[in-house]
Amino acid sequence: MSDAHNEHESAIKTPKQLVLAIIAGFVVPIICIVLLVQYVANNQTSGAGSDGQSPEAIAARLMPVADEGFTLKDANAPRQLMAGADVYKATCAACHDSGAAGAPKTGDATGWSARIAKGYDKLVANAINGINAMPAKGGNPDLDDIEVARAVVHMANLSGAKFKEPEVKQAAPVTAGTGELQNEASKQGAQVASATDPISSSPSTQAVQAVTGDNKDAGATKVSADAGKKLYEAACQACHATGAAGAPKFGDKAAWAPRLKKGADVLHANAIKGIGAMPPKGGATASDEEVKAAVDYLAASAK
Repeated sequence: MSDAHNEHESAIKTPKQLVLAIIAGFVVPIICIVLLVQYVANNQTSGAGSDGQSPEAIAARLMPVADEGFTLKDANAPRQLMAGADVYKATCAACHDSGAAGAPKTGDATGWSARIAKGYDKLVANAINGINAMPAKGGNPDLDDIEVARAVVHMANLSGAKFKEPEVKQAAPVTAGTGELQNEASKQGAQVASATDPISSSPSTQAVQAVTGDNKDAGATKVSADAGKKLYEAACQACHATGAAGAPKFGDKAAWAPRLKKGADVLHANAIKGIGAMPPKGGATASDEEVKAAVDYLAASAK
């Protein structure tokens, strides 16, 4: 009898256990129902970062760069000429800010007065052709004559002149039926101009063209043995021959000694990217290999 009685005896022996059993009987089914509803109603979710390669995620990451870092330009659009202040900053400031190599300092009315007295045409011609230590177009043959003239006006007007901004001459339109004749006439005129124009035939301009790729073969990958010397004479000597703007003078072993210790790679990189008052590539449009050759030529003079 005692065994049968024990089999039918309840596991709940105290009021506290009874209360807990009643609560569990309500809570457990409710939790199960809530979990089941969430499982049925919710969409499939993914772990953090698992959708990182989706088109939407990639577009979101690129958006700031695409909006701020890229500007589409038409390669066939007419060239946009720089303003005088921009040309001055990129090419002329290295010497005219400090008065290096005898260059008249911008804003120095006394230094500019005699030059301004010669007139606008003379000043522009000297800037285009080069004069004294200044190479043609300040060592940047890619500049348009109008851009050089704008830079001259910018400097001169800051130094007491009242020159007018040069105007860009518009090319005459080609009418239907006469285009071939006009093009041929233009070619003939260009040939005559190149033979008689002192600007296009100046030695300094030819020297820069010789080392910047205008006259070299398209497939050439190596520079000539004297390319470094030519580039030095065309673009570098304006500062390195006189030590202007802190440039180490050609052949000055004391000035070059600490620079040579840095190694050829560092010297090459500094010349290509620009350092201190020297603009990238000295303001020239030479290739990297030609700039390296010019650096080697300068370095060899001080060894």
